[in-house]
Amino acid sequence: MENSNDKGQFQRKMQTRHVVMLSLGGVIGTGLFLSSGYTIQQAGPLGTILSYLIGALVVYLVMLCLGELSVHMPETGAFHSYAAKYIGPATGYTVAWLYWLTWTVALGSEFTAAGLLMQRWFPSVNVWIWSALFALMIFLFNAFTVKLFAESEFWFSLVKVMTIVIFIILGGAAMFGIIPMANAEPAPFFSNITASGWFPYGATAILMTMLAVNFAFSGTELIGIAAGETENPEKTIPKAIHTTLWRLIIFFIGTIVILSALLPMSDASVLESPFVAVMERIGVPYAADIMNFVILTAILSAANSGLYASSRMLWSLADKKTISPWFARLTKRGVPFNALVLSMAGGALALLSSIIAPGTVYITLVSISGLAVVVVWMSISVSQYMFRRQYLREGHDVKDLVYRTPLYPFVPIVSFVLCLASCIGIAFDPTQRIALYCGIPFIILCYIVYYWTDRTKKKRGLTS
Repeated sequence: MENSNDKGQFQRKMQTRHVVMLSLGGVIGTGLFLSSGYTIQQAGPLGTILSYLIGALVVYLVMLCLGELSVHMPETGAFHSYAAKYIGPATGYTVAWLYWLTWTVALGSEFTAAGLLMQRWFPSVNVWIWSALFALMIFLFNAFTVKLFAESEFWFSLVKVMTIVIFIILGGAAMFGIIPMANAEPAPFFSNITASGWFPYGATAILMTMLAVNFAFSGTELIGIAAGETENPEKTIPKAIHTTLWRLIIFFIGTIVILSALLPMSDASVLESPFVAVMERIGVPYAADIMNFVILTAILSAANSGLYASSRMLWSLADKKTISPWFARLTKRGVPFNALVLSMAGGALALLSSIIAPGTVYITLVSISGLAVVVVWMSISVSQYMFRRQYLREGHDVKDLVYRTPLYPFVPIVSFVLCLASCIGIAFDPTQRIALYCGIPFIILCYIVYYWTDRTKKKRGLTS
């Protein structure tokens, strides 16, 4: 499983703290720091809290399924391998390319955003110079050893986590009048949360924001990809799944409550980060500069996670012999260097398309990657359902599984249905409908390419 055509092997160097921070790093990004205000304005404070809670439930159910699979078969490339084995090789192939595209597109937008943020402090330096420097830095973090990657991701994520914790503590204190507001305003308590009514835009607004929330939680599944490079996966993975989800709920819900309580709903979607607006109201000095630094860290952390995830997906495709074995080669330190280079090149192409063809190529890429995460989650639920059925059919006892998905088959079925519901919901939102128009043809194309290459291989007699 872990061998490749080269001399190197994957090294099990990641500890629980690394895996937890890796999944938090993939999730806590610009979505929380910049887009949360927009979500509040769309669904109202209570609607947003409800949609984040439902989103957290969906993720939790999917992660319970992933837990059983990744503890039983701790593979690098995880859910692509499970989908190939338990649903079908064409589905596994499609899932891998969807997931690879998700992260390479994210890389392109993250390096641009990082360059734009540096403009605040260095307005005379070109954005692309910063983008190139950050891209080189993230590449080097990934290129040497998995330990260096894990350690850098741990510290990147720690900055974000500490900021959110401090923000919730300070915001909570200001909310209840423990610390005074900057302009001598009275303590708001919960008045802003209910000022516009419980659900100002009705229940349908919650469904619309659910889609955005699902995408906001994407990244938790990185736990499964890291399973092949984790120390004691049977202990580390279940622990990482539970701690990650509790932290996500506390961070996301806590943040939304504080933002909703301290910002009137009409002010929530201003262009600047809602975090900056709240910190300025509390009277935190240099609030905008502090948040600029934190958002920069968040973006680099997400790029770091993204490059890791996409390179492991390519390695996994090559390991299953569905693409050139050249991508399955590992360095002596256990890094899939060739896969890393192609993933970085994919990020660079996404970056170019965002400059040259933002209205066509880039919007198509973003739409496909938005839908891809939910499709990947659906594949995890189905894989676990099929795995358990096969496991029992072969005469094994459920008690022999080190980690079991509880309430089988209820958990995989419900997680699949909830993910499917958010995909169907996209059809009713004109702004997000493009995800289906671009995503479904891309999925069909992946299946066609798989069957075409498979047939060609068989004709040449290259099948092993």
